[in-house]
Amino acid sequence: MRTDWTREEIAALFDLPFTELLFRAAEVHRRHHRPDEVQLCTLLSIKTGGCPEDCGYCAQSVKADSGVEATKLMDVQAVLQSAAQARDAGSRRFCMGAAWRNPKDRDMPAIIAMVKGVRAMGMETCMTLGMLSETQAAQLAEAGLDYYNHNIDTSPERYGEIITTRSFEERIDTLSQVRKAGINVCSGGIVGMGETRGDRVGFIHALATLERHPESVPVNALVPIKGTVLGDMLADTPLAKIDDIEFVRTVAAARITMPRSMVRLSAGRESMSEAAQALCFLAGANSIFTGDRLLTAANAGDDADAALFTRLGLKPMEAEEPMRADHARRNTSP
Repeated sequence: MRTDWTREEIAALFDLPFTELLFRAAEVHRRHHRPDEVQLCTLLSIKTGGCPEDCGYCAQSVKADSGVEATKLMDVQAVLQSAAQARDAGSRRFCMGAAWRNPKDRDMPAIIAMVKGVRAMGMETCMTLGMLSETQAAQLAEAGLDYYNHNIDTSPERYGEIITTRSFEERIDTLSQVRKAGINVCSGGIVGMGETRGDRVGFIHALATLERHPESVPVNALVPIKGTVLGDMLADTPLAKIDDIEFVRTVAAARITMPRSMVRLSAGRESMSEAAQALCFLAGANSIFTGDRLLTAANAGDDADAALFTRLGLKPMEAEEPMRADHARRNTSP
């Protein structure tokens, strides 16, 4: 797998005729993944609101006037009950998100208990808790955490216009801590924040040139929430929703440049047409969040997803993700 992509090469992918780009992405996807399978994941907010970061898209920031009230960390048993419900609904990965800049050491015992409890149910685990210290990353690895999510959000050049309380380099440093601890990386970003195509190229380039591609790459479409900086800025403007074709181009570019990663349709999917989602699956997306909510945003819901899968002839993924399987084989080879 290449990690030496240039921006010019990625820009050339975006510039391809749409049908040619989809054809190339579908070829890459079929070479590395089963085209009729999509991984089902569930995301739960285990600590909502009150985050000191000023991310312009986020309703959970203390800088936002979104009406989201800060809560304490959820009880471990309540989290495990939600995980069991998600498993019974068909999810294989359970993702837990806390609105923190970074977890406090006093919170780690409960976090570790959540990881161990969800893993005991036979589900994959993912956490997103903000920045991590080396010690905290090691604790999560010891607990058996499968994935750690830490999105880069956008291109390095655009980043400072979206967030000022944390640098792009700090995001990369956290990913390095996670990788060093032996935890799989989940990192993607958000499109539709008023960025240019060049920014979308830069976003894909930053991920595709990491020393090792993220095992999971979520691609979000901005959900403009009233009271957030971007929500108020982009509301009722043509920039408030990224064009479906351009969104599919972004998915296709991610698939071609990171062929064995799981590419996940994340936030914003509830506003996409079935046809747009079908194009995303054709372009190489093979993971979705299911359920009624994603942290503070609405989501399509289990019934809607099941109906869509039936119409498209898709089924929930059961096999191991390719990059994790590769890593396991390397670690067990004589």
